[in-house]
Amino acid sequence: MSTQKLATQALHAGHDVKQNAGTRAVPIYQTTSYVFNDADHAANLFSLKELGFIYTRLNNPTNQILQDRLAAIEGGVGAVVFASGTGAIATGLLTLLKAGDHIVASSSLYGGTYNLLNVTLPRLGITTTFVDADNPANFGDAVQENTRAFFVESLGNPKLDVLDLEEISKHAKAAKVPFIVDNTVATPALLNPIKHGANIVIHSLTKYIGGQGTSLGGAIIDAGNFDWSNGKFPEFTEPSLGYHGLKYYETLGAASYTFKLILEGLRDFGGALSPTNAFQIIQGLETLSVRIKKHSENALALAKWLAEQDEVAWVNYPGLENNKYKPLADKYLPNGQSGVVTFGAKGGFEAAKAIANETKIFSLLANIGDTKSLIIHPSSTTHQQLNTEQQASAGVTEDLIRLSVGIEDLDDLKNDLKSAFAKIKKTVLT
Repeated sequence: MSTQKLATQALHAGHDVKQNAGTRAVPIYQTTSYVFNDADHAANLFSLKELGFIYTRLNNPTNQILQDRLAAIEGGVGAVVFASGTGAIATGLLTLLKAGDHIVASSSLYGGTYNLLNVTLPRLGITTTFVDADNPANFGDAVQENTRAFFVESLGNPKLDVLDLEEISKHAKAAKVPFIVDNTVATPALLNPIKHGANIVIHSLTKYIGGQGTSLGGAIIDAGNFDWSNGKFPEFTEPSLGYHGLKYYETLGAASYTFKLILEGLRDFGGALSPTNAFQIIQGLETLSVRIKKHSENALALAKWLAEQDEVAWVNYPGLENNKYKPLADKYLPNGQSGVVTFGAKGGFEAAKAIANETKIFSLLANIGDTKSLIIHPSSTTHQQLNTEQQASAGVTEDLIRLSVGIEDLDDLKNDLKSAFAKIKKTVLT
C-alpha cells in the first residue's frame, strides 16, 4: 500500500475484505470482548506471542482498520486511536513521561492543550516551558537536563502560525527527545510531519478527519524513527514492572511506542474509542482529500473578501500573500492551508461577540473541521482560562473571531457575514 496515494489509502488501507467476510464497507465490531480458541491461545495473546484481540479497551477490529489507515496516510509504523483528541494528547504524554520530566512546547497551542501542559501536568510533576515557535532556536535554548519531549501544532489553533518543522526537529534530535506534532488543523491530506522530522503525530479525529461533527476521536501515529535506547528513556529498555518484565525496545523495536500506548496507555487510562465512532470517523476519512481541498479554497477566498470589508480590522490566513507565514505555507502547505480563518472586528471585544451572535449559516459553537461553517469568539470561550499575556502568546486578541470555513457555497457565506456586519453596524461596530 505504501506506493499508493493518500486518496486511495484513505479508502482502502487496513481493510482486507477476505478477512472481513467479504464486506466492501468496513464493519462495526460492536463487542466488548473476544472468544479465545483455548487457554493456550489466551495465554499467548496476553504474553504477545500471538497478536489478536482480547478486550475492546485495548483494541477492536474496526478500530484496527482505522489505525492501520491512519498509519498508512501519515507514514508511520503504527497508530492507536482514543476517545478524543485530548485523550490522545494526555495518554500519549503520560505513557511517555514521568514525574520530574520536562516538555518544551510552542506557546501557540489550542487553549485546552495549553491548560493541560500549564496547569494539569505540573500537578503530576511534569512541567513545560512555552516558547515562541517563530524562532526554532527557542526550542534548543529551552532544553533542560530533564527535557523529554518537544510538543507543537503544525498549524496553530487559532494563531495559524505555520511552524518550520524541519528546523525545530533539528533541535529535538540534538536534545535526543521525541518531536511530537499535533497535525489536526493541517491534516495528513495537506501535510505529513513525519516527512519533516516528526517522531510522533497526533490528531483530533473529531475535526477534519471525521469531518461531519458527529463523533469524538483522537489518534497517535508512531513514526517508528526515534531511538528509545538512547539512555533517556529507561522504561523502554529496562524490564517493565507492569507487563511481566517486557523490554519494549528489545522486543518491539521501531513499534515500541505504539505497543506501550496500548499495553499501558489504554490498559491503565482506559480512553478507548468506541467501534461505532471509529466507523463514523472512517466514513469521514474516506473523503478527506476531497473535502480539505474545498475547505482550503473557500477559506482563502473568504479571507481575501474579508480583507476588503470596512467592518474588519485585520485578517489572518497563511495563504494570503501578505501573511507573515506565507513563505512557510508555500513550503509545508503548498496544496492548501486548511479551513480556519481569523479576523479582527472593528469595535473590539463586544463587536466580535455580537458578530458571532448574528450569523445564521456560521454556527456559534466550539469546534472546527466540520463540513458546515462554524464561528466562535476565542477570548471569551476556548481561551478564557488564559490570562491576557497567555492569550496573546497563543495569538488570541479580544477582537479575534475564528471561522471554521465549511464547504457551502462561497457567496452564501459572504452574505451571511455581510448580514451580521449590517445588523450590528449601528450599535457596536465602529
